[in-house]
Amino acid sequence: MKKKYIIALDQGTSSSRAILFNKNAEIIDVEQYEIEQIFPKPGWVEHNPEEIIATQTKVLHNLINNNSINPSEIDSIAITNQRETTVLWNKMTGKPICNAIVWQDKRTSKLCSKLKSEGHEEHFKKSSGLLIDSYFSGTKINWILNNIEGAKTLAKDNKLLFGTIETWLIWNLTKGEVHATDYSNASRTLLFDINNLTWDKKSLKILDIPKSILPCIKNSSDDYGFYEYKGIKIPIRGAIGDQQAALFGQCCFEPGEAKNTYGTGCFMLLNTGSKRIESNNGLLTTIAWGIDDNIEYALEGSIFIAGAAIQWLRDGLKIITDSNETEQLAKEANEDEVIVVPAFAGLGAPYWDMYARGAIFGLTRDTGISEISRATLESLAFQTKDVLVAMEEDSGIHLQSLNVDGAASANNYLMQFQSDILDTPVNRPDIIESTALGAAYMAGLRTGFWKKEELRTMKSINQVFKPSMERTVSDKKHLLWTEAVKRSMNWTK
Repeated sequence: MKKKYIIALDQGTSSSRAILFNKNAEIIDVEQYEIEQIFPKPGWVEHNPEEIIATQTKVLHNLINNNSINPSEIDSIAITNQRETTVLWNKMTGKPICNAIVWQDKRTSKLCSKLKSEGHEEHFKKSSGLLIDSYFSGTKINWILNNIEGAKTLAKDNKLLFGTIETWLIWNLTKGEVHATDYSNASRTLLFDINNLTWDKKSLKILDIPKSILPCIKNSSDDYGFYEYKGIKIPIRGAIGDQQAALFGQCCFEPGEAKNTYGTGCFMLLNTGSKRIESNNGLLTTIAWGIDDNIEYALEGSIFIAGAAIQWLRDGLKIITDSNETEQLAKEANEDEVIVVPAFAGLGAPYWDMYARGAIFGLTRDTGISEISRATLESLAFQTKDVLVAMEEDSGIHLQSLNVDGAASANNYLMQFQSDILDTPVNRPDIIESTALGAAYMAGLRTGFWKKEELRTMKSINQVFKPSMERTVSDKKHLLWTEAVKRSMNWTK
C-alpha cells in the first residue's frame, strides 16, 4: 500500500500529542491529551512516566482510527520531546522506580552549587557545552540514585536504565528492544562530550553515574525500531529534542538562521553549522542534530517560563479562563508600567540564577486583570530580547529577522510587541507546529519520504510583524524590565 503519512509524536511538558502530516507537510489532524503536573514540594516538578506512555499511545491510536488510516499507509513515526526530563526504570519489569523529574525541577540546586564550589564548572562547559544547573539531566540522575531506595542496587545488578522522554517512549513502543537516544537529547544531559561525541567518563565519575544505565546514541534521523499496531510494524525513524526539532522545522539549515519557540518555556536557537561556538554571555552550546553522522551545532538561550506564565494566569490566579483572552486584555490595559518577572523556576539564559523567584513590580490602585495579563505577555518578549542580545554578542551575527513558532506565537499582540522590543521583523509561518514538523522531517529524510532540498519549498509565511514602536520607547521599557529582573534575583538563597 502506498505510503501517505508521517506521524509525529510530540511529548511535551503539558501534554502528549500526535500530529498527522501528508506528503506536502500539511497537518491533517492533531490529537492531544494533557498530562498531570505534580508538585510534591516547593520547586519540585514531576510527571508520571506511565501516564506519559499511556497518553502518548492513546493519542497515536486516536489519530490513526479517527482518520480511518490503515497502519500500512504510515511511512514512519517520529518522536520529539521535552528534553532534560529524567526517567529511570527497572529494565526487567519495565516499571519506573519513581516519577520523572521534569526539566523545571529545582531539587538539585544545592548539588549544583556544590559542584561549582568544587571547581567543576569549566570541565562541564568544555565537555558538554552546558552550565552546571539543575535544569539538566545529570544531577537529576544523581539525585534518584542517591534518594530512591534500591536504585543503586538495581544499577549494580545491571537492571536499571536511564532515559530522557524520547528514550522512554522508544523503549516502550519497541517493547524493550531499543534503548537509544539521539545526539540532540544526549547533548542536554551534562554527561555527553559534544566534541568527541561520546559519554564523558570524567562527568560520569564526578556525578557518580554508571555508564551501564545510559542509552546508545544515534543520529536524529535514524532507525529506532518498530511500533506494531494492528499487526503492522510501523518504523520509528526520527528522534530529536523539541527545540532542535523546531529549528529544523523552521528550515534554519544554514549558519546564522535562528528561531524562537514560545511553548511552556521559551527557547531561541541559532544554527552555527559544523562550528561549535562557546558562549561568553550565559548561552548554551548544544548539538542541533545529527544526520548521516554529520553533526551541526547551535547556540541556545533557554527561558524556563513562557507559556507556563500564561497557564499561571489561568490556573493559579484564575483571572482568565482561556489563554486566548490575553490578547484582548493586553489591548485594553492602561498605561501603567507594570512588570511581571515570571521566575517561578529561577531564571535561565542569560542570567542562570536558580534562586530567583517571580515578582510583579509597579502595582498601583489602577492595576487590574488587563494590566497583569499584558505584563505577563510582555515578559516573554523581554526575556527573548535578553537572549538575542547575548546571542548576537557571542556569534557576531546580527539577525535580520526572527522565525517564531509555538502556541503563544499565535498571539498577535505578543508578536507585534516582540518585533517592537527587538527592533527586528518577526516571521510567523503558516504551520506554527514547527517542533512536530521538524521531527517528521527527520523521519521522512531517513525513509526517502522527503528530500532535504524540497523542505524549504513547502514552508509558507503567515505574517511578518515589523517594528512600529519608537526606539526610545522600547529602550525605556526594556530598561525597566532589566531593573525588575535585578530585584528578583537571588531571592531564596
